[in-house]
Amino acid sequence: MTTDLFLGLDVGGTTTSAGLVTADGRVVESRSQPTHGPGGPHEPGALARLLALAADVAAAARPRGARIAAVGAGVPGVVDASSGTVGGEAHNVPELTGVPLGRLLAESVGAPAFADNDVNALALGEWLWGAGRGARSLVLLAIGTGLGGGIVLDGQLYRGAAGFGGELGHVPIELQGRPCICGARGCLKAYVAGPDLAAEATKRLGRSVSAAELFALAAAGDGPAGAILDEAAEALAAGLTIVINGLNPERLLLAGTVGSAFAARAADLRARVARRAYAGALATTEITFLDLGKDTTVRGGAALAYCGRLGDAKSVRPGTSA
Repeated sequence: MTTDLFLGLDVGGTTTSAGLVTADGRVVESRSQPTHGPGGPHEPGALARLLALAADVAAAARPRGARIAAVGAGVPGVVDASSGTVGGEAHNVPELTGVPLGRLLAESVGAPAFADNDVNALALGEWLWGAGRGARSLVLLAIGTGLGGGIVLDGQLYRGAAGFGGELGHVPIELQGRPCICGARGCLKAYVAGPDLAAEATKRLGRSVSAAELFALAAAGDGPAGAILDEAAEALAAGLTIVINGLNPERLLLAGTVGSAFAARAADLRARVARRAYAGALATTEITFLDLGKDTTVRGGAALAYCGRLGDAKSVRPGTSA
């Protein structure tokens, strides 16, 4: 008897991962490779590398006596999930801009294919098989190089009218605040994303400091580093309050390198949120910190494939294969 497996892809600005995932969310095989060649994001080849990885991992299903039932890819940026086409916001993988990724993956693998924003996919994967399982609503914030959000409300992945639903990194928390990569000022991302934390720390500490080093310095008792993270925690608390008061999800999940790093400051962060959020809303929203490896993130793409191919439209609003 042939077993159905779902091929999930997680496309990042640095690394792309692909994995074979069962219908109950178990990752039975996964592989990763650099998203770009030696020339970086502006050298052609990212798309060809992605399609080759997908075909390579799909071929690993046959020796298992399995077939690929569907393919799903989570991509940084805005994606037209109805057609599987990447929009004009794919900053970290610019070669994918305007690419009908769903159609190309379907041709490469020989199975129905679906594409969506990477954090939308991650949120759907956690709702189906991970920390959001059993909840009717959740919001996932992935804080790393950028800050993306994924929203599941009443059992439906919420994308918004034009695919911008979940762009919570760009809610303003300070009206005339720091400039953001999007062109606005005072966005949450500008205060808590890794490159922004590193830039602020480098400026104030007088030497080059990464976000990871900043957290390590603060943990070791460095006062100026601690002050920078205190400001970041206050900014993040404001952003979380927007989610809690505005959406009141059952689960609020924090992921990504920076999101998981804040787990060490969880009590302080919750206290800051409590000073801002409605008590009743906070009491019914469970905040959880996730430490997700690439082996886990491929479940996001697999969740897109699972819902697109087999999902119940009453509980999940799937994309449509190209």
